[in-house]
Amino acid sequence: MHLERITDASDERLADYRSLTDVALRRVLEPEGGLYMAESAKVLGRALRAGHSPRSVLTAEKWLGDVEELLGESDTPVYVVADEVAESVTGYAVHRGILAAMHRPVLPSVPDVLRDARTVLVLEDIVDHTNVGAAFRAAAGLGADAVLATPRCADPLYRRSVRVSMGTVFQVPWTRLPEWRRKDGAGAREMLHDAGFHIAAMALSEEAVPLDAFAATRPERVAFTMGSEGPGLTRWALDAADTTVMIPMAGGVDSLNVAAAASVALWALQHPPAR
Repeated sequence: MHLERITDASDERLADYRSLTDVALRRVLEPEGGLYMAESAKVLGRALRAGHSPRSVLTAEKWLGDVEELLGESDTPVYVVADEVAESVTGYAVHRGILAAMHRPVLPSVPDVLRDARTVLVLEDIVDHTNVGAAFRAAAGLGADAVLATPRCADPLYRRSVRVSMGTVFQVPWTRLPEWRRKDGAGAREMLHDAGFHIAAMALSEEAVPLDAFAATRPERVAFTMGSEGPGLTRWALDAADTTVMIPMAGGVDSLNVAAAASVALWALQHPPAR
């Protein structure tokens, strides 16, 4: 562990951590610069156990014991700053004590992610990073073997997604799907079907099957597709589905938040009613 104490918020060594509240800046810096942010000792620990490598760590003096326990003999630069310097750099109070600028791993191929999977969660065009992180936490806690994100889905490795997921984005295998329909016949639907998956779309429609009925006779391999906030699944995703599934609701409520719906769907698949 290589300690460097910094007192100046404008120090260029802190450039990776500057203005984290500027979403537009982070979208440029993280995907194209090959970085993402891990926040808190728990999240950093899960990232390291998943084989991810830190470029540097930003922390305060009182958290050095936790950082040393995580990094061990690593020569990763650890920038030690006062709380007010950290807040000046990042734009918010770093309550969780540790921020790490992590190198992004190369995403695996869709066939590699699906090879040993039985239950897969597909996130189509979900733009809210909080919902993406919550969906990953549901996937990890409720038995999904993998998560697939469409090209326009929010970044699972964005700082807010990672934080809300409690680092479970590192333990659930995931990658990006291609578009649902492609002229070369290599779209998301074809890839899932080639791998033997039954595509179940979560949507409100007259033809939708109640979730408990679907779970009672679930296919061996299921890809459960969840749509974006507001508009729900696109026409392409609905056309790609083998079955449309709905959660029966009460109290005049027509649907749940996408992450909550993912939790209910995954729980139902793991606990099907007796036949």
